Amino acid sequence: MTAGMDHSRARAGRTIISVDAMGGDEGPATVVAGISLSAKKNPDIGFILHGPKEFLEPLVAKRSNLAGRCEIRHAANVVEMEDKPSHVLRNGRETSMWSALESVRNGEATVCVSCGNTGALMLLSVMRLRKLGGIYRPAIAVMWPSRNPQGFNIMLDGGADIRADAKDLMQYALMGTSYARNGFGLERPRVGLLNVGTEEHKGRAELKEAYDLISANARHADFDFVGFVEGRDLPGTVCDVIVTDGFTGNVALKTGEGIAQLISQLLREAFRYSPLSQLASVLAYTSLRRLKKRIDPRRANGGVFLGLNGTVVKSHGSADPTGVSSAVKLAYELAQKGFSEKLAARVASANMLDQDTPAETRNNGETE
Repeated sequence: MTAGMDHSRARAGRTIISVDAMGGDEGPATVVAGISLSAKKNPDIGFILHGPKEFLEPLVAKRSNLAGRCEIRHAANVVEMEDKPSHVLRNGRETSMWSALESVRNGEATVCVSCGNTGALMLLSVMRLRKLGGIYRPAIAVMWPSRNPQGFNIMLDGGADIRADAKDLMQYALMGTSYARNGFGLERPRVGLLNVGTEEHKGRAELKEAYDLISANARHADFDFVGFVEGRDLPGTVCDVIVTDGFTGNVALKTGEGIAQLISQLLREAFRYSPLSQLASVLAYTSLRRLKKRIDPRRANGGVFLGLNGTVVKSHGSADPTGVSSAVKLAYELAQKGFSEKLAARVASANMLDQDTPAETRNNGETE
């Protein structure tokens, strides 16, 4: 134990977040700066920081507000972004990512946060934390800036698995609903199923089957199913949770990031075009700052792995200290609300309902 942390005292009074210090593109200094920001904002957070002690001890020592709140757990190796998940599973026991997940598995921390290799993190999370009973495929839930009052919509799967059949999509709806309640305080979330059109006859066979399953579970699971939605509804107000397979979700996510970068670049070029446009940028400075904050991807930094016996928050690989702090904030809020336990209870309840309900009832969503 290092950085002066009294283990029992920290556990008694603080929510402990397990952090992989070595996974991000910007290096451990950025991760340490991010958790330091979180520590300044919230005195109720403590950290177990995983990585090579010789790198982490000097970085933590420079942050006086981490004294007594950050234990360094030595892990000699690092999961690189180009490493194959299967290789990490076979050879990654000494890595910071593996160590960070073990702290959650052993009950030392409530949530794991990592900026590392997404595929490796998901595979290790499934193998070390295990899936919740009845879950077929875990999913990554990501936040999408929207015009809804909460400021973001939830989309899942963001890329955990490129495949998803009808039952998977139904479970994504249940998990997304639980996340919306505990992450955004939405008592009755609205769920949409992403498709190429809103008409019921459109889409692949598994989407039509998923439509019926989600509709049948909506009343019992206390959410509103709005039916099929389209890509333009991702930032809209039609629903709060958008359900899709990991292939489609990841393509949509990366497309949205690219468009946001393009708009930012085009705005900068437009305001530099002439002296008059430069003057206009000065006059619009306050509005532009508000817009930048509104769509700042750092504020939505943190994809949550759903369907596991434990909560894992995947921070963007290129996150700066503000982004890391946002991911830690999300991890803390989910831990405070007992998200893992509530999600497990919801899935178990849905599975019991599905087993106890006659087939004809499940098919049309009505009770006899």
